[in-house]
Amino acid sequence: MHAITIPEPGGPEALVWAEVPDPVPAEGEVLVEVVASAVNRADLLQRQGFYDPPPGSSPYPGLECSGRIAALGPGVSGWSVGDEVCALLVGGGYATKVAVPAGQLLPRPEGVDLVTAAALPEVACTVWSNVFMLAHLRPGETLLVHGGASGIGTMAIQLAKAVGARVAVTAGGPEKLARCAELGADILIDYRAQDFVEELHKATDGAGADVILDIVGAKYLDRNIKALAVNGRLVVIGLQGGVKGELNLAALMAKRAAVLATTLRSRPPAEKTAVVAAVREHVWPLIGAGTVTPVVDRTVAMADAAEAHRAVEASSHVGKVLLLAPDE
Repeated sequence: MHAITIPEPGGPEALVWAEVPDPVPAEGEVLVEVVASAVNRADLLQRQGFYDPPPGSSPYPGLECSGRIAALGPGVSGWSVGDEVCALLVGGGYATKVAVPAGQLLPRPEGVDLVTAAALPEVACTVWSNVFMLAHLRPGETLLVHGGASGIGTMAIQLAKAVGARVAVTAGGPEKLARCAELGADILIDYRAQDFVEELHKATDGAGADVILDIVGAKYLDRNIKALAVNGRLVVIGLQGGVKGELNLAALMAKRAAVLATTLRSRPPAEKTAVVAAVREHVWPLIGAGTVTPVVDRTVAMADAAEAHRAVEASSHVGKVLLLAPDE
């Protein structure tokens, strides 16, 4: 098969399309012929040498894919060769074939074509596990999403609105904010020109956000605490703004608030299986009904993954950038 390899860490040019050995599905795994994958910021970090895949996993980038089941490993039931699926991966999505634990498979949602389905697994699992399973966002509460125009952000807006929450977003510039508004965002904050704490307090009569989904990390830590409502929950899922910040514990205690931090890739298979099952139960019906839709900015040939990485690094996209696998 072919895959995007990283012989040496570096810029987008470090991504090399090469012939590599086919994966063999182990006990409880299936082999998927990949139709499309998607670019996540974790892939950029892996390319740069800052985010190695877990031991024993595929060395190739790619945390999600869509495609067709080509073979079943020992002990797999409930799936058949030829089934159209998408999958949450620990790696290996930038390839024409990938072995996936059966518990991390999802059927192609009704009404979504197979290519577009590649935009769903990582964002749906990330948002549902963090905003709902961990932070327990409830109807009537306010969710603040940093990076509202990202893949994560566009999914978070839609899911929060679907359960009856109010949504605030930060994004860079009026065009991205307009797209967030189209998806249902109620409070639009241009982080380049506005202070999100001030704007959020204006829009909520000083109450703040009940849940904050943060991809920035250290740079926003202090301001996120200020933006939280009483009994608020800050969920940190990214570190684009650094890894070390100063936390005012007195402010946190005064609000009886919580700071939560997670990753998805390094979770054990049993936890990922539970997340995927919850997404299939709660999110897939919303997608099938058209209430929630995947947002795709562009598609790029998988062999040209460097072009896709440049687009994501430049934050010139809204939603997901997909990689199309060639027919082999």
